[in-house]
Amino acid sequence: MKTWVTPGGVHPPENKQQSLTLPIGNLPLPDKLVIPLSQHIGAPAVPCVEVGKKVLKGQKIAEAAGSVSVPLHAPTSGTITAIEHRPIAHSSGMLAPCIEITSDGRDKWQKYEGFEDYENATPAALVKAISEAGIAGMGGAGFPSAVKLNPGFHHPIDTLIINATECEPYITADDSVIRERAAEIVTGIGILSHMLGRPHNILIGIEDNKPEAIAALEPHVAESGISVVSFPTKYPSGGEKQLIYILTGKELPSNQIPADIGMLCINIGTTYAIKRAIVNGEPLISRVTTMTGEACGINRNYETLIGTPVSHLLTHSDFDQDACSRLIMGGPMMGFSLTDTDVPVVKTTNCILAPSHQEIPDNQPVQPCIRCGLCAEACPASLLPQQLYWYSQAQDHDRLEAHNLFDCIECGACSYVCPSNIPLVQHYRHSKGQINKARADKVKSDQARQRFEFHQQRIERAEKEKEQKRAARRNAAEKAQTKTAASGSAADIIAAAQARAAAKKVSPEQQQAKLERSIAGAEMRVQMAKEKLAEADVNQTDEQKNALIAAVETAKQKLEQAKARLAEHVKQHDLADNGEKVD
Repeated sequence: MKTWVTPGGVHPPENKQQSLTLPIGNLPLPDKLVIPLSQHIGAPAVPCVEVGKKVLKGQKIAEAAGSVSVPLHAPTSGTITAIEHRPIAHSSGMLAPCIEITSDGRDKWQKYEGFEDYENATPAALVKAISEAGIAGMGGAGFPSAVKLNPGFHHPIDTLIINATECEPYITADDSVIRERAAEIVTGIGILSHMLGRPHNILIGIEDNKPEAIAALEPHVAESGISVVSFPTKYPSGGEKQLIYILTGKELPSNQIPADIGMLCINIGTTYAIKRAIVNGEPLISRVTTMTGEACGINRNYETLIGTPVSHLLTHSDFDQDACSRLIMGGPMMGFSLTDTDVPVVKTTNCILAPSHQEIPDNQPVQPCIRCGLCAEACPASLLPQQLYWYSQAQDHDRLEAHNLFDCIECGACSYVCPSNIPLVQHYRHSKGQINKARADKVKSDQARQRFEFHQQRIERAEKEKEQKRAARRNAAEKAQTKTAASGSAADIIAAAQARAAAKKVSPEQQQAKLERSIAGAEMRVQMAKEKLAEADVNQTDEQKNALIAAVETAKQKLEQAKARLAEHVKQHDLADNGEKVD
């Protein structure tokens, strides 16, 4: 199959064979595992367990926090002994929230099951299973796989590319997985194909320095429609944009993702994890990690539990601290130096490199740029590293963005060829961080301004409404005065008011009925007071009896008063009927 040649690139010493002399090994179970809540791009997971809780292997211990996030699972059975900030895999040695599990030594799984027939399952069900398994990209920045594979998330996929390049020196994790688990990888590719609607082209891109891996794949893809495409070894052929161009000749435009041009790239390790999740029902709790370097007596790949301290790998690899120039997580080109050997292995940890002083000497002093142009020749993204370096030093963010800083894949090829030992990639990373922070600050500032403007508009609107109501009341009062003046004299108005008041008065018959009801109520209260007095207990005190007697007398007085009011009302009514004056 035809392939294309990418611009730039370098050919550093590969140093891969030393870690491939032994099959994938298994480490003894660590006493403690530390699982960072953020091992992927997106929001960190949220713990769903508490300190002291016992968990089984594969049990969920943290929930995904939103759509771009993945859950976490217990890599072994044991007890949650801490949920706190711990050192994590980062070049700065920063602390981040982690969950610590103390192993009980049993390594007991919780009950789990996969899809018996994934081909009859809906893509949505498979995407959900991948999400619940906590799978994120294992060959790059750790983008949540369920988001990338969701059929409704992007355009229809015509070409599925499985990235088996593993172009960085020393790293052989994917190579060893292909050699030993090729059948399972091809099953994983079948799952991906089913989920994506059977893409027309399914390509496995692999460099020609992996003949054993290529030979392991070929028997399983013979009649599957999958093409294994090998191409000349060059770093960094494993970059997403670079691999797409090598296999298809198509260039991915700036600020676009492969799905925008109908393609999808998935790492070979991620493909294997997807097979384990769908067919076996196992969440992502371990990965193959290369342990290599001349400072280690044993160089090989290990099936490593997520959360395993780096010190645990070093202990079982005959590590010589004095012989090691620096400890690197990742490869020599894109990896970073570790400041603490207790940091844990995460889902994206493909290599722990312990080189000798001869393999990777101590950092040389930085010299001024001599404008040789070697960095531009080596850049696989066809950028201008020299200009980016100057603009980065000047913190000229506008020019950095104009020169497509974010197209830099941070492969380190420019730093590798620089005769002045300038750490170019570190400058670019720093500038990217500053620009992203400035963007985030601008978003916050814009949101605050919008809230303030909305608040001001709301106040102005409320004042306007109040003024309108006041004006309406004034107009109504003026109209009422005008109407009054036009309708007649003040005497007429007074007469009309008196007539309305008279209409509201109660008639003599209604007043008499009301007084009669008052008498009936007073008689009832007298009767009730007498009954309470008659029922008084002999054990009651004199004070209590006197109170009951007083209540009877009070009720009688109110009855007499009611009768008197009725008699007075009848008398006045009779006088009025006879035409006599009522005083």
